[in-house]
Amino acid sequence: MLMQAIDPHFAIAGFLVGALVGVTGVGGGSLMTPILILLFGVSPATAVGTDLLFAAATKTVGSFVHGFNRTIDWRIVLRLAAGSIPGALLALAVLAWSNVGAGGARHLITVVLSVTLLLTAAALIGRNKLSALYGWRLAKLDDRSIAIATVIMGAVLGILVTSSSVGAGAIGVTALVMLYPRISTAQIVGSDIAHAVPLTLVAGLGHGAMGSVDIHTLVSLLVGSIPGIFVGSSLAARIPDVALRYVLAAVLIVVGARFALDAHAQLTPNVAAVGETQAASPAGK
Repeated sequence: MLMQAIDPHFAIAGFLVGALVGVTGVGGGSLMTPILILLFGVSPATAVGTDLLFAAATKTVGSFVHGFNRTIDWRIVLRLAAGSIPGALLALAVLAWSNVGAGGARHLITVVLSVTLLLTAAALIGRNKLSALYGWRLAKLDDRSIAIATVIMGAVLGILVTSSSVGAGAIGVTALVMLYPRISTAQIVGSDIAHAVPLTLVAGLGHGAMGSVDIHTLVSLLVGSIPGIFVGSSLAARIPDVALRYVLAAVLIVVGARFALDAHAQLTPNVAAVGETQAASPAGK
């Protein structure tokens, strides 16, 4: 009965994305949502909502592992959450106001998804350079200033992740590396994953309340992703991380550009319709 409820196509997609996350630590939302939209024809709102709960489930497992290894800085997690949860609630309110299933919300999600994918690609490519350029300046900030910057960064992530399901990984880790240069990479990654759990859970439940979560798709993705993460984690030491990050960034640039073109195509008919309405108005008077 359970096997009949599992779609093998979604399970395979979950496995591939899970394997990539296991190898690189990023790429979950930035690939899963575009795959659901472009390959499976899922609506943007449903793809985002389903992927958010998918991320909440998979990153809960990752958080337990990092917690067991004591690679989570809970001070950072609390600071990020202080900004991201209100940011997520704000984004949910905007999506609900614009009617998440309607054309306006579809266009908004497509635009945010395009921008966030391109920002994620930039973060993957320029992480080391950004750290070298600005890390030393940020290191001179006092703890209060760093705390405020972390909360603001959390708010930005909350809005981006809730609207697109993308950004918690590459963008969040890049920002934390610059803000906390004295903390080990393992703790940065662990803290980012731990923070992503409440953020994606709140955002995913909000999307679920608006009817934009497909439980059947979610279960199928999880069935594939769990073994995928284990396989990817076992291969992580054998595959060059830098090469994978550049390949992933190239894919995200192409996909982000595709969504930008889709957003432009969605906007053009609306602009034309407004122009026709305004042209017809004087005649009707």
